[in-house]
Amino acid sequence: MIFVTGGSGLIGSFLIPALVARGHAVRALYRKQVPALAAAAGVEWVEGDVRDTLGLQSAMDGVTHVFHCAGLVSYSPQDEDALLQTNVEGTAAVVDACLARPGVRLCYVSSVAALGSAAAEAGGAAAGQTVDEEAKWDLGAEHAAYATSKYLAELEVWRGITEGLSAVMVNPSVVLGPANWARSSTRLFHYAYQEHAFYTPGSLNFVDVRDVVQTMLQLTLDTAISGERFVLSAGAVPLHEFLAQAAHCFGKKPPTVAVPDWAAEIIWRLEHGRSVLTGARPLITKDTARAGRRRVIYSAEKVRKALGMSFRPLAETVQWCCAGLRPN
Repeated sequence: MIFVTGGSGLIGSFLIPALVARGHAVRALYRKQVPALAAAAGVEWVEGDVRDTLGLQSAMDGVTHVFHCAGLVSYSPQDEDALLQTNVEGTAAVVDACLARPGVRLCYVSSVAALGSAAAEAGGAAAGQTVDEEAKWDLGAEHAAYATSKYLAELEVWRGITEGLSAVMVNPSVVLGPANWARSSTRLFHYAYQEHAFYTPGSLNFVDVRDVVQTMLQLTLDTAISGERFVLSAGAVPLHEFLAQAAHCFGKKPPTVAVPDWAAEIIWRLEHGRSVLTGARPLITKDTARAGRRRVIYSAEKVRKALGMSFRPLAETVQWCCAGLRPN
């Protein structure tokens, strides 16, 4: 029996069918509403909270492997507490539940944000700076609340490993796949579809969700690797190039106007003021405004060597995503 958290998210929604296709029985956690995948054969859905250790222990009865995909991705100041609760407290609870059932093996979905390159976080990385699993977290640097939550969540997994837990972590870059384009990275396709004129200079590190799932399956089910983390990234392209490919795929006009750095700085400050006055979520934050300036390349050489795998190119991923999103 395989236990999955975050089954309704982008990665989880592709992971569960892949597990079923391998012949595994799957038990998946949901919180408020049973996902659309509920009717899939071989999937048992259980209601619960990822922070409830006792509930997780019960849900893990008979489980041999756990894929912890649940997590909150947000750069909104209003979500700082929620990020700690979901990403850190939730991961701590999952780790504790795994430790309570000896023999369970864990795969944790982290993020390249947890690598914490100081230069990248400061937005001043030189063009072409390469970051891999050996990057050190700078406690004195300024980090986005999301990045901090993923770093602290990884510490919980490391704690479990020191206590005897067999676990592996994956650190994907921006995961691309056809899903709800009002959520997470799929909003980039929505932005291209809406024919916005503006884009921010900078680069986008990307990875196909199918490659993420395949890597997770191989690392967790086909190897005994433990106490390691692996960057998952197919490469980096200028953000403008990605948006242009997505727009052309939809038959839409690509953005043509680059937003200068000074304009982005003004916009996020105005949005912050509007958010404070109205309580509404800002459309752009300091972190999202500066993210586009980072010239960082996340290296996946470690997983390439460990599994002998290759990643899908951007053009293939964009075509697949657009085909899946177009009917909606």
